[in-house]
Amino acid sequence: MSMLERIYYFHDLVASQRFPNASSIAGEFEVSVSTARRDIQYMKDRLLAPLSFDRAHNGYLYEKPFSLPFEDRPKNIFLLALMQRLAMDTGILPMKGVSRLFEQVKALLLGPYRGLLDKIYCEWVEVEEVPRDILGAVLQALLHSKRLLIHYAKPTGDQSEREVDPARLIQYQGRWYLYGFCYMRKDFRIFHLARIQDIKILTIQAIHQDDHAIDSKLKHSFGIFKGHPRYQARILFTKDAAYIVRNQKWHQEQSLEETDEGVILTLPVSDLTELKMKVLQFGSRARVLAPKKLKEEIAREVRSMAMKLRRA
Repeated sequence: MSMLERIYYFHDLVASQRFPNASSIAGEFEVSVSTARRDIQYMKDRLLAPLSFDRAHNGYLYEKPFSLPFEDRPKNIFLLALMQRLAMDTGILPMKGVSRLFEQVKALLLGPYRGLLDKIYCEWVEVEEVPRDILGAVLQALLHSKRLLIHYAKPTGDQSEREVDPARLIQYQGRWYLYGFCYMRKDFRIFHLARIQDIKILTIQAIHQDDHAIDSKLKHSFGIFKGHPRYQARILFTKDAAYIVRNQKWHQEQSLEETDEGVILTLPVSDLTELKMKVLQFGSRARVLAPKKLKEEIAREVRSMAMKLRRA
């Protein structure tokens, strides 16, 4: 049995006011009393447990309320379940050591709380797996501030070789992206990790990683296509779509305006591609008010769809 298991056992006894001592640990786990005393000292020194020895009961008690990590906390367990599901669905769980780490943390949960993990179900849509070597190389480059050489393929089939200073690893809607300075484009770009065909960590030091404006740049506009906002999009949602959008957050700088027809959503946009898809999913219950370019693109898409449906 590990020291962590002994600590959680001892903590449970103290918290339930059963006044355990070193002999309690030694008897339960068949370890020496000196080992048990080191466990208790570890709780005091490293975990800052407010333990006090009660001579009348020949055991320990807590001088004030105290909790161990993940101990009987449904919200913490819920967070752990989400982390595990994220790791599983986005390709991190199979990485060396990650699966074992989750099993070790799960072992720390007490009693019925272990079963709660199995009662939480999460589902990601349109998940794309990233090869472990690709994701691992990006993490190493970020950790050690090294430049990357990537072989990148676009959906159009165009391929290129880029040198990139990795700045941020982004998880967006179940997909992994790398935000970094591209030396070919001489600017920051978003790279979809699933489209990286090959990757190499260079010995060159990355010099575009610690720009304090990076996080600000990422938050400027709606969607994964980052950049300075070029448009202020305004979309009117009606009927049940209005009810849905009222309870959603599309962007931190969005605003909602109530009207007789429904609700108008306004938000900053750099690239219209993703927003166009979002509007189309609401069909006739969404009407673009601005910008004109978005309105024209959606109208053109709808006409094309209608034409193909008539031919089917």
